[in-house]
Amino acid sequence: MMAFRILFPALFFVFGLATIFGQTTPGGECETKNGTNCEECLKNVTCLWCIKTKTCITYPVQTLLPPHALCPLNDARWGLCWMNFQTLIITMAVIGGVIIIALMVCMFCCCKCENFGSKRFEARMQRQDNKLKTKQEERRAEMKQKHQEIRQKYGLSGQNPYSRFA
Repeated sequence: MMAFRILFPALFFVFGLATIFGQTTPGGECETKNGTNCEECLKNVTCLWCIKTKTCITYPVQTLLPPHALCPLNDARWGLCWMNFQTLIITMAVIGGVIIIALMVCMFCCCKCENFGSKRFEARMQRQDNKLKTKQEERRAEMKQKHQEIRQKYGLSGQNPYSRFA
């Protein structure tokens, strides 16, 4: 089911490009090449060659895929004489599926890497925070030690006389 969602827009795109950039067929130019071969017929991008009936038909763009009554998909050739229409559809579906899966894998990896990077960033910030706290505690202990040494030097190591007013 997913392949059809990919396949039909891709086919519309290809047919649209073929119509825009290809030769225009003024009413039945393809049918005039019925007595020729596949290469002659497919020189015009609006033509479809049917191997079973050996006829050149104007591609039925209104039905998107040629009806089985007109030409079976195994025998239909469009664009390339060596590749049947069924193989072309399957190939386009597989390529489209691979592209979608690759995009999904890339999006998953990008989201995963982003989450991993933010966790790593948070861990690094936590380590820096811990280092700063440790340095700050060391400085406080060092300052307390210096203050204690100064108090002892000047004989102020006892009870603070002003503490009773507080």
